[in-house]
Amino acid sequence: MRFSSVLMAASALALLGSVVPSQSEAQEPIRVAALYALTGGMSSLDGPSLKGAELHVDQINEEGGVLGRPLELVVFDTRTDQQVTATAAQEAVSSGVVAGFGQSDTTFVMAAAPTFQDAGIPFITSGATHPMLPTWVGDHMFMAAFGDDDQSYAIADYAYDTLGHRRVYVWTDNSMDFTRALTAFFKERFEERGGEIIDEDFFMMGDTDFSAQIARLEAVDPAPDAVFISAIPSEAGLSVRQIREAGIEMDIISGDGFDTELVASVPGPDLANDVYFSTHTYLADDRPEVQAFIDAYEAKFGHAPENSFAPLGYDAIGLIANAIEQAGSDDPAAVRDALAETRDYPAVTGTISYTRENMVPPKPVSIISVHSAEFTVEDIWRPE
Repeated sequence: MRFSSVLMAASALALLGSVVPSQSEAQEPIRVAALYALTGGMSSLDGPSLKGAELHVDQINEEGGVLGRPLELVVFDTRTDQQVTATAAQEAVSSGVVAGFGQSDTTFVMAAAPTFQDAGIPFITSGATHPMLPTWVGDHMFMAAFGDDDQSYAIADYAYDTLGHRRVYVWTDNSMDFTRALTAFFKERFEERGGEIIDEDFFMMGDTDFSAQIARLEAVDPAPDAVFISAIPSEAGLSVRQIREAGIEMDIISGDGFDTELVASVPGPDLANDVYFSTHTYLADDRPEVQAFIDAYEAKFGHAPENSFAPLGYDAIGLIANAIEQAGSDDPAAVRDALAETRDYPAVTGTISYTRENMVPPKPVSIISVHSAEFTVEDIWRPE
């Protein structure tokens, strides 16, 4: 069946669609809030994530819903803006939802999740990766993704072991919790392995001119083996393009902020080369649920998933639906307790179990290369 979506921008609530009658519609729908930045710098991650969630809701409802009731998404466009995100969270918890999910960046999760915590409603971030999030927010906070420690360790190990890098220069977006954490964990692991961090440079979210950072990078003698760039999608493609336009050919390495088509489309095929980043695993994974997801996504949207954030949205709403079924109730407290007991959930991005003390699921990490604007899975790293 189709389901209704409600789009929130700031405090204005606008209905996007309506529930079409089905077998399960005789029962009142179970409403879940989806908070995503559908506009702004995070939209190339959050947009596909919402599409993945929409696909899974369609499938769930076609199979009879949850507890015999249709699942309904209440969708808020948080605009890559912290205040809009906070307002959307307040509206969401007042709208009768049993859970919330969304957001692919720690800064924006922290603008929303504490409101759900205070209201006693569970919240799953589909894509944010700071491993301290559940600790900072509380026992109603869950993660569908791995932690920044795992993805940073993965790309550091790959850079050291496979690419053979020993000297790395670092660029960090100093305005974001995610980017600062990614850099900290990368530096920790790379130095632990025996590598050297030559120096570190900074920029801020929204910057579009990296000429000063490039000049300082070019001045390093001897040149580093690679530059590690901790950035969000809106900066990823621009930084690659400007580095290559300056004639710098060293490898560019990063984390899942580079898992966006902008890394290929902004530089173009002549410049989008020798880029490597860690991200969420689903490509090159032969589990049947992975291919089933890809086939269903292509059938619904007419193209392959844009990036790994599409299956993360699919997985996040799946975790919520599974918890409601396991609880046998749509009571938020019961759903929270069932989420905490999740074991071996067969997610597209890797089996999810909340067994670690910090409630961050141990999951595999993919290493992706970009050459001539083409993305290729190079390796899959697994946590110890």
